[in-house]
Amino acid sequence: MATESAFHSPLRAAVIGASGGIGGQFVAALADRAGVGDVFAFSRTPDQVSKSGVVCAAIDILDETSIAECVRLAVADGPIDLVIVATGLLHDGELQPEKSMRNLDADSMARVLAINTVAPALLAKHFLPSLRKRSKTVFAALSARVGSIGDNRLGGWMSYRASKAGLNMALKTLSIEHARRFPDSIVVALHPGTVDTALSKPFQQRVPDEQLFTADRSAGHLMDVIDRLTPADTGGFYAWDGSRIDY
Repeated sequence: MATESAFHSPLRAAVIGASGGIGGQFVAALADRAGVGDVFAFSRTPDQVSKSGVVCAAIDILDETSIAECVRLAVADGPIDLVIVATGLLHDGELQPEKSMRNLDADSMARVLAINTVAPALLAKHFLPSLRKRSKTVFAALSARVGSIGDNRLGGWMSYRASKAGLNMALKTLSIEHARRFPDSIVVALHPGTVDTALSKPFQQRVPDEQLFTADRSAGHLMDVIDRLTPADTGGFYAWDGSRIDY
């Protein structure tokens, strides 16, 4: 990865999925950070955060009207420098990652793709044109190593893998188009590691303790990665330690 590149100060940020484990820690880290102005915490069911500069609001990530309203709120007092999409769906009740092709279900697969691929693309559609120009900006979405086609050696989890691979392709494509008007901007996919949140809870049994991160630790690592990004890194897929992951 290239050497560190600085954001505009004061940095203005938006976190989508702010009520989740990692998203909430991104909000907390940004709110406590020197040189950060407004932090917009968007989620389906927003919690009020008692930190100066944090604005909480509801968002429906599959509703373009809702997304557009949130963007208008975020840019009312100036452009945004950092957007972090920390949403995702792996399981929900009867919807579980497939152990084999026999478990494929069209409706379940469509829902996973909608949340993990379509929603971040819609968020990018509306947020990217509102980023600050002629300054470092970052649009980062949480992906997953299991979305790497080159790293897939076990199979299974078809819907989740496909949705994250699709997300990676969407971000790569967006990065190319966005760079034409915003050459200082960066669009990336980030792998947070295996994090002790509700998303991973049913699948942690075989994860060694040293490889299971708290949400706070994961968000801290990813903020370090974001800080070091430069325009040369746009379109990339990076792990929590800054290493590049195969698409």
